[in-house]
Amino acid sequence: MSEIALSVNNLVVEFPTDSGPLRAVDRVSFELERGTIMGLIGESGCGKSTVAFALLNSVPTPGQIVSGQVDYPGVGDLLKMSDEAQRLFRWQHVAVVFQASQNTLNPLRRIDEQIRELATAHRMRDPKALLERADSLCRRLRLDSRRVLHAYPHQLSGGMKQRVGIMLALLLQPDILVFDEPTTALDGLSQESVLQIIREIHDEEGLTGIFITHDLGIVSEVADTVAVMYAGRMVERASSHTIFSGPKHPYSQALMNALPRLSGDPHLARGLRGSPPKVIGDQFKCLFRDRCEYRMEVCDQSEPQLIQVAGEDAQVACFLHGKEVERVSV
Repeated sequence: MSEIALSVNNLVVEFPTDSGPLRAVDRVSFELERGTIMGLIGESGCGKSTVAFALLNSVPTPGQIVSGQVDYPGVGDLLKMSDEAQRLFRWQHVAVVFQASQNTLNPLRRIDEQIRELATAHRMRDPKALLERADSLCRRLRLDSRRVLHAYPHQLSGGMKQRVGIMLALLLQPDILVFDEPTTALDGLSQESVLQIIREIHDEEGLTGIFITHDLGIVSEVADTVAVMYAGRMVERASSHTIFSGPKHPYSQALMNALPRLSGDPHLARGLRGSPPKVIGDQFKCLFRDRCEYRMEVCDQSEPQLIQVAGEDAQVACFLHGKEVERVSV
């Protein structure tokens, strides 16, 4: 039996608007197995990063978690912990590598000073031990520790700052590492370097992680399983191989069909028409129906639920399940 590192149940996150509460995350549920990396994909605004913030109960104001559970087996439901317990929980059990680390580093403090502050915040009596681990991690991340640890953030390149962000996230040896689009702000060479480091940590230490991105090529390189989000909902969840070889949901199919081809006719790539809807309040219908070529009458009347696909390692929220669906070229 696989050990569960994280269990999320019916998570709902809303932001207030003049028109009513905007449902950024809508009843999302999933389990993360220890030692695996789950890719979380979808268009911008689908709720991926909001899920990441919710996993640490740090959704930006004025957003709030309306309902649901974020359960860490052996620790409990994070949402029911005291503020002090949550503060100590973050970075010790779950850490985040953000999209642009240059925006998360204090520009007025050297890197080693920020590490000492981290030790103080987590009640560590000996900051020296944390600095020694930082030195070891820097070398592993192919950083010159003598230069980097005594540098201010502005003295480092974008790729170096991103690797410093990974180093800081790994310092307290968390059980789960969340990567929130960590390569978006990097050039191609730096992207590949960061991805290689993530793969190495995963292979050598059995890293448990969530990799959030809209770049499907990156997900195919690092993820064991993939969850597809649309308009705050999870519409498909499957192994990485299943998602990229035979996606079941029309939205997942459309994402794959939009990928540019490295060979053959480049015109075979088809863009996805329309835009995701803004979900205000409860919507008991298929939110993808206006963009879907398979739209049926039931899509306007009921909300599809995530169900297991018979004989496959996949779950999909679509009324087409069980019917003959046109095979798409991916």
